[in-house]
Amino acid sequence: MLQRYKNILVPVDGSREAELAFKKAVSVAKRNGDETTLHLVHVVDTRAFQNISSFDTAMVDQVTETAKKTMEGYVESAKADGVKNIDFTVEYGAPKAVIAKDIPEDQKIDLIVIGATGLNAVERLLIGSVTEYVTRTAPCDVLVVRTDLDNKPALKRDAK
Repeated sequence: MLQRYKNILVPVDGSREAELAFKKAVSVAKRNGDETTLHLVHVVDTRAFQNISSFDTAMVDQVTETAKKTMEGYVESAKADGVKNIDFTVEYGAPKAVIAKDIPEDQKIDLIVIGATGLNAVERLLIGSVTEYVTRTAPCDVLVVRTDLDNKPALKRDAK
């Protein structure tokens, strides 16, 4: 019996890991047929702006515009690859909660395809990995992507 996914969430942040996750998600969406929807999300971590004394909304607007342009590129790429149903959103808040709980509940997500962490060991220790949090707390299946489309190690630490 083949597992069918109807709503696939892919968090993208411009990293190489997110790019690999996007490519794998496109592949999964195509295999699952035209009734599958690929939902892309970029989360603007609002905590990053808390330490700026002269908080300027123009900064958030600029980050949002850049994210939207990036997302539009992903949408075009997925459509060119044959994905019929794809949308994107730019969200604001803590990436862990938005990706693991908020969007899966709101959009009835049944699969999250996420890149392996891009953080180094010290960063993971201090702030924790979004990927690790998502795999522990998401209410649906989670595919952590570490390889390219040929299942060859694609991340620096894996490619030896």
